[in-house]
Amino acid sequence: MATAKTKLAELIHGIKPYRAKKREQYMNDDQQDHFKAILNAWRQELIDDTEKTVVSMQDESINLPDPNDRATQETDRSFELRTRDRERKLVKKIEESIGMIDSGDYGYCDSCGVSIGIKRLEARPTANQCIDCKTLDEIREKQLA
Repeated sequence: MATAKTKLAELIHGIKPYRAKKREQYMNDDQQDHFKAILNAWRQELIDDTEKTVVSMQDESINLPDPNDRATQETDRSFELRTRDRERKLVKKIEESIGMIDSGDYGYCDSCGVSIGIKRLEARPTANQCIDCKTLDEIREKQLA
C-alpha cells in the first residue's frame, strides 16, 4: 500500500500523471489541458521562489562587521541570483511551451516531427525533441567539444 509521501512523489508539480486511454489520439484536448496545468503550476512555483528570494535579500541587507561573513553572504547572494537567472530563462521556456500548446504544436519533435511521448513530456514538460533526436544532438555536442 502506497503511503501519502509516495503518492506525493508521484505528482508532477502537484498534478497527477496522465493515464492514457486505449486508442486515444495523441495530444488531444485532455492531454493538452494536462500539460498546460503542469506547465502553469511549474511556472507559478518558479515565480513564487523568485518572490521569496527578493524578500529574503531585502531582509538580509544588513552589513556584517566580519569580512568573512560578508564574503559568505555575497557568495550566497551571487549563487542565488545565478539560480534565479536560470529559472527566469526556464519560465520563458515554459511560456513558449504553453504557446505551443495553444498553437497545436506541443508534443512533437522540432527536428523530425514525431510525437515526443507523454512520459517524456511529463519528465521534461519543456522538451521539444524526441529522445532519438536529443540523443543525436548530445552526441554531436560531445564530438565538437
